[in-house]
Amino acid sequence: MGSRHVFALLVTVGAAGCALAPPPGREQIASKALPNMNVPSNWSSPAAAGAVASGWVTQFDEPRLQALIADALEFNTDLRAAAARVEAAAAYIRIAGGELYPAVTGLYREGDESGAGIDATYVRAAWELDVWGRIRYGVRSARDEHAAAQEEYDFARSSLAALVIKSWFLVTEATLQRQLLTEIVNSSTSLVQFSEERARIGIGSDFDVSSARVSLESYRDSLAQVELSRQQAIRALELLVGRYPAAELEAAQSLPEIAGSTPAGLPSELLERRPDIVAAQRRVDAAFNLVQEARAARLPSISISGTGSHLSSDLFILQDRDDVEWSAGGTILAPLFRGGALAAQVRVRTAEQDAAIAAFGTTVLKAFSEVEDALSSERSMQQREAILTTAATEAERAVGFAQTRYRVGAGDLRAVQQQQLSYHSTRMSLLRVQSERRVQRVNLHLALGGDFEPS
Repeated sequence: MGSRHVFALLVTVGAAGCALAPPPGREQIASKALPNMNVPSNWSSPAAAGAVASGWVTQFDEPRLQALIADALEFNTDLRAAAARVEAAAAYIRIAGGELYPAVTGLYREGDESGAGIDATYVRAAWELDVWGRIRYGVRSARDEHAAAQEEYDFARSSLAALVIKSWFLVTEATLQRQLLTEIVNSSTSLVQFSEERARIGIGSDFDVSSARVSLESYRDSLAQVELSRQQAIRALELLVGRYPAAELEAAQSLPEIAGSTPAGLPSELLERRPDIVAAQRRVDAAFNLVQEARAARLPSISISGTGSHLSSDLFILQDRDDVEWSAGGTILAPLFRGGALAAQVRVRTAEQDAAIAAFGTTVLKAFSEVEDALSSERSMQQREAILTTAATEAERAVGFAQTRYRVGAGDLRAVQQQQLSYHSTRMSLLRVQSERRVQRVNLHLALGGDFEPS
């Protein structure tokens, strides 16, 4: 067979190529990653029926909060780093895909004064025919990595928005705690003054005065601690939105209202909706393609090449070199012996695929756990809020009774202080539960993976 026939055969074989094997589907990956888990038809914890809400961030209708979310999405340094990783992954697609096209190199050399004075021009084009799909598997793996990076970026945006909202709740809670403790300090100050007046007219004691002063200073200390916590919470929120941590952010004076319930969808839908699960699946796809790439690397590589050259000289007459000369050929390069390196590379890629499958299982388990935890926690917080609301009402009445008895001389100061302590403790617990209930609502939205549409 002549060289032209061999060349034509190489081009035909290269053009045909082999079909790429499809990566495993989501169900196949899940069954291998989690062989001991059966996904239930409904959530174990009580959940509202219906499709998962989209644009969940806008449910917290607070203009200042929405502005902070917008600033975080634009200026947060961690999110900007995640965006850069997406751009880098996109560039790797171009790098991997570059091998699908011919590589063209050129050389030009101008004759020097001491040499032969010959000018030479040389151009070479080489193209590896991707017969076994090695290059295409690499490109597909790069595309999967890019898709995974994009999904992770989307999840990072949602997570950042959720963190800003929860930090806003923490700042608001600390602000309300400061208000409560300020009321407690004012009430304790009045009690000290009343105790001093009783001691002055002879119906009280120095013990009552000292006891009232101790309680007052204790509450003042608690107020100072809460103020420090409030400033730290504000600084943490300022850092999230890329600002200098000056603790100058204006806090809200009340916690935002939340809807009665949030539809949770079905457990089986979570695998398709949560960006981090989708990203984990694309990582498995990428690893699968790298395995196939490693296997294809063990097969012969087929390439074609062509060269063109031209020589000229002002000093000499070059016979038959006035025109460009062209040549073309083909190469079949078989890896006959590499010391087992190629087979080991297949094993390495296979192990990496197994690790990606295990990571997919970990992500799925974490997602299911986060949803169940958020559902049960929110329900518990709702029940506790009702209990503590009733308790706070009764504790307030008890304080009033104790103060009346003390003023008319039918009770002692210790009873008043105990009732006040119980009342203020209940109010602080109620505030903590109210804030935590809203935090769990945010956790639920994030865990369910609903569409993220910031205002």
